[in-house]
Amino acid sequence: VQLQASGGGLVQAGASLRLSCAASGNTASTLLLAWFRQAPGKEREFVASIARRTGNIVYADSVKGRFTIARDSAGDTVFLQMDSLKPEDTAVYYCALRRVGRSDYAAWGQGTQVTVSS
Repeated sequence: VQLQASGGGLVQAGASLRLSCAASGNTASTLLLAWFRQAPGKEREFVASIARRTGNIVYADSVKGRFTIARDSAGDTVFLQMDSLKPEDTAVYYCALRRVGRSDYAAWGQGTQVTVSS
C-alpha cells in the first residue's frame, strides 16, 4: 500500500486548508485512515481518523470543532478540512493506514507541511 498526501501550505491564522491522502495498492484490508502531525521538537501526535467501512470518526481534543475528516465513497481517499487554523497547528501532517486486526499503522504518507502564521 502507498499513501500520497497533498494540500499543505502557508496560511495566516484563521484561514483554512484542505489536505488529501490517496491510498493505492492492496487496500482491501484497510480498517481506517488517519492523520497525524509532528511539530518541530515535538513527538508525532494523532489528529483524526475515519473507518473505511463504517465511517466512524475520532478526533483529537485539540482539533475538535475546527477540523473535519471525510472519505470518498470507496474509502481509499481521505480528506482533512482544517478551519480556524492556529499557529499551534503548524506541523508536518502525515496520513496513515491501519489494517483490520492490527493495532499498528501499516503505511505512512510522505508528509505535507502546514504552516500557520500569526
